[in-house]
Amino acid sequence: MMFFKPDAKMHAQDLGKSSRPSCLLCLLTIFFLSFMSYGSTTAAADNKSTTIIGVVIDEASRVGKEHKTAMKIAVQKFNNSSDHKLILHFRNIAAGDPFRAATAADQLIKVEKVQVLVVGGSQAWEEAALVADVGNRAQVAVTSLAASAISPKLTHVKWPFLIQMTSNSSKEMESVAAIVHSYNWRKVIVIYEDDTYGDPGTLAVLSQALIDKGSEIEYRLVLPPYSSLSDPQGFIGDEVVELLSKKSRVYILLKSSVTMAKHLFREAKRIGLMGTDSVWIITDSITSVLDSSEPSFVMSMGGAIGTRSYYSEETSSFKELKTQFREIMKSDSPEEDNLVPGVHALRAYDSIMAISQAVTRLGSHENTTSEKLVKGILSSDFRGLSGNIRFRDGSLLDSSNIGIINVVGKSYKELGFWSPEFGFLEDVDQVHGGSSSMKTLRSVVNWPGHLTRDPKGWIMPSNAKPMRIGVPGKTSFHQIVSVDNLDHVNRYSGFSIDVFYKVVDYLEKNYYAFPYEFIPFNGTYDELVFNVTDQSYENFDAAVGDITIMANRSKYVEFTQPYADSGLSMMVQYKHEPTKAWLFLKPFSGSMWLGTVSILLYTMFIVWFFEHKSNPDFKGTFEDQLGTAFWFTFSTLFFSHREKVYSNFTKVVVAVWLFVVLILTSSYTASLSSMLTIQRLEPKVKDIEWLRKTNASVGVDGDSFVKDYLTNVLGLQNIKGIDSQFEYHSDFDRGDISALFLELPYQKVFMQEYCNQYTLVGPTYRFGGLGFVFQKGSPIARDVSEAILIISENGVLEGLEKKWFPSSTNCSAITNTDNLTIESFWGIYLISGVTSTACLLIFIAKLLVFRKKKVLSEITRETGGILAEEGYWRKAIALVRYLKYVQNNKISPVTVSPTMSMLAITVA
Repeated sequence: MMFFKPDAKMHAQDLGKSSRPSCLLCLLTIFFLSFMSYGSTTAAADNKSTTIIGVVIDEASRVGKEHKTAMKIAVQKFNNSSDHKLILHFRNIAAGDPFRAATAADQLIKVEKVQVLVVGGSQAWEEAALVADVGNRAQVAVTSLAASAISPKLTHVKWPFLIQMTSNSSKEMESVAAIVHSYNWRKVIVIYEDDTYGDPGTLAVLSQALIDKGSEIEYRLVLPPYSSLSDPQGFIGDEVVELLSKKSRVYILLKSSVTMAKHLFREAKRIGLMGTDSVWIITDSITSVLDSSEPSFVMSMGGAIGTRSYYSEETSSFKELKTQFREIMKSDSPEEDNLVPGVHALRAYDSIMAISQAVTRLGSHENTTSEKLVKGILSSDFRGLSGNIRFRDGSLLDSSNIGIINVVGKSYKELGFWSPEFGFLEDVDQVHGGSSSMKTLRSVVNWPGHLTRDPKGWIMPSNAKPMRIGVPGKTSFHQIVSVDNLDHVNRYSGFSIDVFYKVVDYLEKNYYAFPYEFIPFNGTYDELVFNVTDQSYENFDAAVGDITIMANRSKYVEFTQPYADSGLSMMVQYKHEPTKAWLFLKPFSGSMWLGTVSILLYTMFIVWFFEHKSNPDFKGTFEDQLGTAFWFTFSTLFFSHREKVYSNFTKVVVAVWLFVVLILTSSYTASLSSMLTIQRLEPKVKDIEWLRKTNASVGVDGDSFVKDYLTNVLGLQNIKGIDSQFEYHSDFDRGDISALFLELPYQKVFMQEYCNQYTLVGPTYRFGGLGFVFQKGSPIARDVSEAILIISENGVLEGLEKKWFPSSTNCSAITNTDNLTIESFWGIYLISGVTSTACLLIFIAKLLVFRKKKVLSEITRETGGILAEEGYWRKAIALVRYLKYVQNNKISPVTVSPTMSMLAITVA
């Protein structure tokens, strides 16, 4: 350094001073470039380890607050335990504005570059559907917290980037239908808020579920979105008043906003629809916010039954979430009183957990696409706070059970659970134990109006509004139904009316008061039945009378159990006998006469055989003997015989024959007396085929269905309607009708007076019987049917039948007397024949023995005792000697023949 010159040194210093700014600028440039390069690298690295999630919710609603709080907790939990980070971007939209939801989703995709969209808030499916359309165009995964009622397969095909974190509503609708079926409610009224909350798919699922259980929707009350109403209270009040005209009192609130539900229940309570025998069923759209609702709102729906998704609050995960949820909710929303997470918070939490698990499995790969992210989320399989998280066709597989609750006071109580496999369960743990299903909930339900029995779910009669019951005003048979106007007051009587009185007595003693009023109806029976339907303008609540249960009528009304049989038969007059000259032959049939004559002749022969040798009364020529024997046997028919009998065999035969004669004469006399004193009952018309061939006129009850039945079914054309029972007989006598078709109850009445002049011919055409008519779905019909069965079993109904249809004393002996056949007498004929034959055989046997002894005695005398020798050899020698004796003495062969015969017998 010493070698430098001062000039050189100074030059160097000047040079250094002049170069400092340039070096500093250069260093700053290098640093900036390095920083920018580092920043770019870091940003790239951050993009690979970060997933941006956009959330579209209504932050002002309770549901939106639960969603936001639960998602924050889930993201924080994941970020604290993973290098991969989740970032949330929220967009607040007003409830019921699907287009703003779609716009917000589009901005999140374009501005915030989100990779997953979550749509929730009001749980409107329309919002989720529009956001799903946006996601499809941008190929961004969309997770929906709103349920869809349409088929998951169709949803997945239309929106392949959509993941539904709630199952479709079919399971909940099945549980609602199961509740309706368990209490035998046949008709319901469905109420739902249209557009945002009115999902037509859910309504279709509910309708089909009800039909499968034997119920149906009577009426649908569709309410517009609450935000579109300028006067909500007035509009809702007018709409609810329309429900008073409906018979059903089972109301299903399908879907509704809380604000709409508040007005709805307030108006329903004001007009009395929350009173006795009314039923309200609320679904998840309301039950899911009960915990966070105002006590006054909860109290307004007291007695309602609700369905909601079941989740356990006893798990450690839920308790951990509950603690964090309380802290954040208290901080972010201090105005909220309820700080307990509901099912909406659990679903939002599980949606973030499904996303976090998917991005963890995919890792920080540059080739990760939206399609892979969607597949990763749909491949989730874990136990979440809201239930098992598994997907099929883009929809959550609902493995959770439906909880059944009952709103009581300011809160609610658990009634039980329902699952498709096991039905109603008292405890959710019974599912794992394989418990059998229950038909109804065993828990005690606090019904509206503090009702102590199960509600009928139907408008019940009261003193202020008694049941209007139509009664046939014009009837042919007053013993069945009669309406008499005495002093401008209608008096009702008859068999059908008395049966109804007994039914009412039973219902009032065992169930409930039954105020009613009878109203006479002068139209036809078909018109009366139609006036019980809801389609008529001047309709009745029921109809009481002699109304036949028929298939075409039961399509429109509800029939009770039949209280009387009904069957259609043909009634015709008897015809007179043309002559009685040969009536004496009628008591016995041809075979009977032949058998009687045969046994008489046989007995005559037996008597002759026994008596003609020894009895002097039977002596004479052969003709005289036969004549005497015939006269003796024939006179025994009248017990006027005078001849004596000597043979003991004859006495035995005659004794049995006299017994036979006693039975025959008694039977003949009784039958002939009946035929002579009672007119023969022969119908003028034998069958319905004769009526068809001759086109003869037939009579029917003028107001009944029988005329159409005869024409359409039996093929009769010439039919005359007769309005009064007193005209039937005169029409027959004038020849205006050849036959009369009456139902069984009317036949009983008609035959009481004319039983000796008419008879029933041909088959009986059966119908459903006589019953009372109620409107379709009326539970009162079931109670009346039960009462009819009770009075039938305890004999009350039989007593009424005897009162109104007593047996006629004039008809007790009037029957169609048939002649006697041999089938009734072959036994005594057999006894007589066997006795006579046995006596004959014994007599012949004794005669042969006697003749044998006589012949042997004569031979012994004639042969000098040669036959007295013992042994066959000696008897043979004696026989030869006897033959030689005959030859030597020239005895006639004729004389020898009997002796030889007896001798041959003896030798043998």
